[in-house]
Amino acid sequence: MKKSRIFAAALLLAAGLPAAAFAHPPVAAEQAAHDFEKDRADILAMAGNYRVSFNMQESTRWDPDYEVLEPKRSGGNEVVRVIEDTGRKISLQHLLVITDDNDKTHIIKHWRQDWEYEPARVLVYSDRNQWTWEDVPAERRKGRWSQTVWQVDDSPRYGSYGEFTGTGGVRRWRSQWTWRPLARRDAIRNPVYDRYLGINRHQPSPDGWVHWQDNTKMGLKDGKLVPVVQEYVLNTYIKYDNYDVKAADDYWAATKDYWAAVRAEWERVASEKGGIAIDEKGDTGTVISGRLLSIADEIQDGKLTTAKAIAEAKKLIDGGTRRI
Repeated sequence: MKKSRIFAAALLLAAGLPAAAFAHPPVAAEQAAHDFEKDRADILAMAGNYRVSFNMQESTRWDPDYEVLEPKRSGGNEVVRVIEDTGRKISLQHLLVITDDNDKTHIIKHWRQDWEYEPARVLVYSDRNQWTWEDVPAERRKGRWSQTVWQVDDSPRYGSYGEFTGTGGVRRWRSQWTWRPLARRDAIRNPVYDRYLGINRHQPSPDGWVHWQDNTKMGLKDGKLVPVVQEYVLNTYIKYDNYDVKAADDYWAATKDYWAAVRAEWERVASEKGGIAIDEKGDTGTVISGRLLSIADEIQDGKLTTAKAIAEAKKLIDGGTRRI
C-alpha cells in the first residue's frame, strides 16, 4: 500500500470512518463500455456560457459550542471551455466574467476540472499544504472517471474518482469521500476547522448543470479529526450568454500557451517530487498564485512575452514546491 493510501486510511479512521468508505463496488466490463460515450457527453456538456449561482449553507452542528454561519449566496457569469479532449481525458477551464461599476469587463481565471477515464492513480489532498498520489486498485477503475479540481493558478485543490449512474430519471457522477482544503471563504475566517470531508455530485440538467457538495467540516481536537459542522453547497450553472463572452475567449486566446506550460510544470513537479507540497495563504491560495495570475495579465497587455512569462512561472513553481 502506498504512503498516501496509508495516510488517507489513517485520516478516515481518525474521523470515525472505515477505510472502505473510499471504495465503490466493481462495475461490469459490458456496462462500462456501454456507458462510456454517455459519460463523455455529460462531461462535455458542462462546457458553455452560464449564469452561475453559488449557494452555501451550514446546517447541523456536530460541535455543540460551534455557532452556525448564516447561509451565503453569490453568483456571476462564467464561461467554461474544453481545453483538452483525448477521448479518455477531458479538461474544462472555467473563466469568470466580471463587469465593474464603470461597465468595464474583467476576466478572472477560475477553477479547472480534469476528468480521466479508468485512472491508475489520482492526486489527492492529504494534509495541509500537501497533495499526494493515491493508487486506484485495478478492480475499482473499470467504468469510472476521476475528477481532479485545480485552483486558479493551476495548483491542485482536490481529486477523487467515481462513476456516473442514473437514478430516478436523473443521471449524475458521484465521487467517493474526498478530503479537501478549506475554500477561501472559510480560510480567511481563521475557523476552528481546517479541512473538509465531502462528497461531490455533478448532474446535467435541461438548463445546464449542477454541482452539489455535501461537506463535513473537520477540525483537530486532541490530535484527532472530529466533525464540527455540516455544510451543503449547491452551485447551479444556467445557460446564459447575455454578457461579454468574447472577453473571456480573447483572454484565453492570448494566454492559453502560457497556461499550458504552467499546467505542464505542475504535472512535472507532481511526478518528480512525489506529489505537490507548497505553502498556502488563506486569502490567496498558494503563495505564488498572485504572481502567476498577474503574469498572464501582462501577457495579454503586451508587457511580457509568452517565452519570458513561461520561464518565470517555471522558476516560481519549482522553487515554491518541496519534495514529499
